Amino acid sequence: MTREPSIPNKLPEDITIGILDENEQLQAFRQAFQENINVPCDGFVIDEPVSVIEFDYVDNARRGITAKCRRADGSEYTIAAAEIELSPHSGGADYLAAYRKWLGIAPSPPRSAAEILHRRHKIDPSDLDLSGPIELIVLSVKRTTARCSPPGSDRSITLRAAGLTEVVPGEIITIAPKKQWSYAGNPYLSGMIKSTRLDIEALGLLPLRLEEQGMWDPSIFYWGDEGEPLDDRIVRVIERGPWPAFKMEQVVPGRDYNDPFSDPIEDANDHKEAGDYEEANKILMELCQADLRCLDAHAHLGNLDFDHWAEGAIRHYEVGVRIGELSLGADFKGVLPWGHIDNRPFFRCLHGFGLCLWRLSRFDEAEDVFNWMLRLNPVDNLGARILLPAIQSRERWEDFKEEYP
Repeated sequence: MTREPSIPNKLPEDITIGILDENEQLQAFRQAFQENINVPCDGFVIDEPVSVIEFDYVDNARRGITAKCRRADGSEYTIAAAEIELSPHSGGADYLAAYRKWLGIAPSPPRSAAEILHRRHKIDPSDLDLSGPIELIVLSVKRTTARCSPPGSDRSITLRAAGLTEVVPGEIITIAPKKQWSYAGNPYLSGMIKSTRLDIEALGLLPLRLEEQGMWDPSIFYWGDEGEPLDDRIVRVIERGPWPAFKMEQVVPGRDYNDPFSDPIEDANDHKEAGDYEEANKILMELCQADLRCLDAHAHLGNLDFDHWAEGAIRHYEVGVRIGELSLGADFKGVLPWGHIDNRPFFRCLHGFGLCLWRLSRFDEAEDVFNWMLRLNPVDNLGARILLPAIQSRERWEDFKEEYP
């Protein structure tokens, strides 16, 4: 099923209900663009990288909203805004997608992660100040290089530095820069990693959407055969009554939802099962580089490290957990049923995070994570309730690893 964009909530309500005439609706769209899309911003016109410097409308419904663009050589031209493509995970992309939908233009076809990466804007030499420390967001990691972006930018650069195997996508590193150069049209930077931190707010990510799915009523759920006694936890869940249910947006760059065989996560799993961990890692890293909000990529990167390096695995899982938290907020009052498969990547990150906390003897934190999983999904499809007694009694993970791999 193709996922069509919805008109963002921040657009004037009259646009969605059709009260305004066509010119007034276009004026409202222009106002929404000007208020919510920071220009200049990076975009594409038929795969040509451009800088979008202005949106406008001159009371001409036939032409619609226009966009002034600047090419890399400095020349400028004006085209219909519907021809512009922005980064799919920027806030502006939703507004342009809603505008295209309003015009009756079909959404752009899904692109593979490799295509998304090929189209990324590259850092200009003037974007970085080499006179002092530089902060970079890690997008993907190889053995000796990492693709990175400065905070607040969607542009990328390849970093060469020692110790890159110690960082994970989604973390922010501080670099003492040494040299910047370009090779085959691609920008490079070398330097020394001075510090690493996880600061999800600083990544500037668009939160994953939460879609309401009605009310989840535990009193009508099957908890076992009739007449069987219910444990205290289930009794408390039933007594709590119905809670609103939600589905979290799932991002998998390049996945074609009309093609059941088009799933890079499954491809990565197939390579892992075949023993080709390097190719599995490559696919998952490309997904992170294309969009850091791909929670399943973080979960499966954690899985690749889980058996032999808990200290590395936990960092992958935690990035996914913290990105998911952006959508829930601090006061989330609802459930994320496992039956909605789009919720599962977040639970996989939570589950891996909790297991690593346990392995590292961070018992209180592990207990909090598994209790949170039970609150978000009382049906407990991943068996958090089974692990909690061992964690609460401070049993060692090593004593249970055969039973709970």
